[in-house]
Amino acid sequence: METGKKEENRRHCLKCLLREMDKEDYMDNLYDYIQRLDADIKADQALYEERLSVCKECDYLESGMCRACGCFVELRAAIRNNQCSYGKW
Repeated sequence: METGKKEENRRHCLKCLLREMDKEDYMDNLYDYIQRLDADIKADQALYEERLSVCKECDYLESGMCRACGCFVELRAAIRNNQCSYGKW
């Protein structure tokens, strides 16, 4: 793949709605964002996994989002100082 084409595929649409985005690209973007979080604010892997375990058992979880507060649980869980809006973690 030529360099220009590769860079074109990595551009982010700044004005798209989620429904207009390719789901795979969106998920890649979300996980890439989590990976690049500054170490000073990022939860360690054990805390992140513990939080996700709690969310997986919660009735509010649907398709990666909390239906109660609207957050993307994987993003909220990745930031150390964040808390569950409902006190579950």
